[in-house]
Amino acid sequence: MDEKESALVVAVRELTAETRRARRWRTAFATIPFLILLLILLAMLGGESSLPRQDAHTARIDVFGPIVPQAPASAEFINQSLREAFEEEQAKGVVLRINSPGGSPVQADRISAEIQRLKAEYPEKKIYAVVEDLCASAAYYIAVEADEIYVNGSSLVGSIGVIASGFGFAELIEEWGIERRVTASGRHKAMLDPFLPQDPEAEAHLQDLVDRIHQQFENAVKEARGERLTASDEEVFDGRIWTGDQAQEMGLVDGFSDVAQVARDQVGAESVVNYTYEPDFLERVADRVGARLGQMAESWLRSPVRF
Repeated sequence: MDEKESALVVAVRELTAETRRARRWRTAFATIPFLILLLILLAMLGGESSLPRQDAHTARIDVFGPIVPQAPASAEFINQSLREAFEEEQAKGVVLRINSPGGSPVQADRISAEIQRLKAEYPEKKIYAVVEDLCASAAYYIAVEADEIYVNGSSLVGSIGVIASGFGFAELIEEWGIERRVTASGRHKAMLDPFLPQDPEAEAHLQDLVDRIHQQFENAVKEARGERLTASDEEVFDGRIWTGDQAQEMGLVDGFSDVAQVARDQVGAESVVNYTYEPDFLERVADRVGARLGQMAESWLRSPVRF
């Protein structure tokens, strides 16, 4: 092959490669409108129940998992679901389906307050709590605002208490010869630092905080359950958890049932529609992007040297 032929072969190869690259780019650009359309459809379908609501039905709201900010069982999402369920005329009653270990006292109190407000605004509409496996601590704080609470005999209910826990490493770092350096304003600002010796005054203050929150929990249960409570305060409010059978004997719950039975027998509307709020696709993407940016910002701010 002479020099001219070699140059021709190289030119053909380059032209072929360029054609392939151009074809790939055209294909990529052609798919963009379809991806945009798919995102729009997902956004339109997300966050709403696909079941019809034009007929009489029972509204179901799931309180699943930890009751903490930005979680599915957060006050923001649960309260939005509650408002939608109470405002819907065809929803003849509301059922909270609960399976939660508890969580934030603040989140639980916000949900509790919203239930009270909606019950006062819509006195004809009853709300029921139906416990599946677990209804503990903050979850029970929410459940007591229901008109009636139903469980399974093997459900776990209660844990009416407050806890603040941590670790202490003061002796360990002393043994290893590690010097702890803390700069803080305020005598007790670093009272929860696990690398400092425990301060009796700070410990007493923390215990007082926990006791105050526990008293708020106790008052809420007594006000909501009233004379239905049959066990002594020492049993009910000592932080223990009980089976559904025990909880029924103590007056913590009203009976044994499930969502379908409550819809049929208590509400009188056998059809059940899920009102549980779920963020749509775009919201989930935005939350993930925001969380990632937050992590990057936090990492940058914590850097000892930065530009």
